[in-house]
Amino acid sequence: MPIRRVLFLGDVCSEAGRKAVRNALPKLREEKGATVAIVNVENAAGGYGITPRLAEEIIRAGADCMTTGDHAFDRKEAWVYFREQPKLLRPVNYPPEVPGSGQIVIGGDGFRLRVISLLGRVFLKTVDCPFRTVTRLLEEKAGDVEATLVDFHAEATAEKKAMGWFLDGRVAAMLGTHTHVQTADERILPRGTAYITDVGMCGAFDSVLGMKQEHSLRRLLEQVPVRLHPATENVRLNGVVVEIDDRTGMAVGIERFDIEAPREPPAAEPEPEEEKAEAD
Repeated sequence: MPIRRVLFLGDVCSEAGRKAVRNALPKLREEKGATVAIVNVENAAGGYGITPRLAEEIIRAGADCMTTGDHAFDRKEAWVYFREQPKLLRPVNYPPEVPGSGQIVIGGDGFRLRVISLLGRVFLKTVDCPFRTVTRLLEEKAGDVEATLVDFHAEATAEKKAMGWFLDGRVAAMLGTHTHVQTADERILPRGTAYITDVGMCGAFDSVLGMKQEHSLRRLLEQVPVRLHPATENVRLNGVVVEIDDRTGMAVGIERFDIEAPREPPAAEPEPEEEKAEAD
């Protein structure tokens, strides 16, 4: 049975996460036998969005494409880059005037994978209905592809669960992102779709979702707009490997992993483009 292995890394958060991906991805691809590698770069630039330089760094490390979510356009320098770099996806259910694309076909050697970046609506931005949008896309021809993978960037577990059942049998994988907390519910749904509620985070785990604890605690305790700063300790990589039968386009396996990142000391000072004038 011709099985293809797809590597997907969860939300890359700040410098710690980027360094971990840069150092680990080449070897990880080899160890997992991945045909393609996908990385969510939603929070790569100091926790908020992505920049062209940082995106190119992740591509050089071995990412075939990058997905995003509600922070896709936090960095103004990324707006033009979304038009120029097809490997960087913004959510497909943003308004059509928004720069960039929400889908891409990657792969080779007889296996072409359609990747769709999709944004949820519960507790997030007001965007087009993700259910109706993905239905329209799946009804359109995407060329000669063997399988489809959806990164559903959403806050609510219920919305992700609903999307999993909605897409079961229609895509090879529906992988949830956004919460930075890996869930232990990976499975193959009855009609052959690999599912997990959240893939998790690549970043510093001695933190609050990748940010320093003291700043997050002050924001919650005092209810003031405290600027959040990226954490640096206990850096880990979260992700999944999905096994796809390219004859059926459906998944036959999903493996979740949570591994320690290769050690590299953080820079003494944050990079200028990682700074944010105000906390979100």
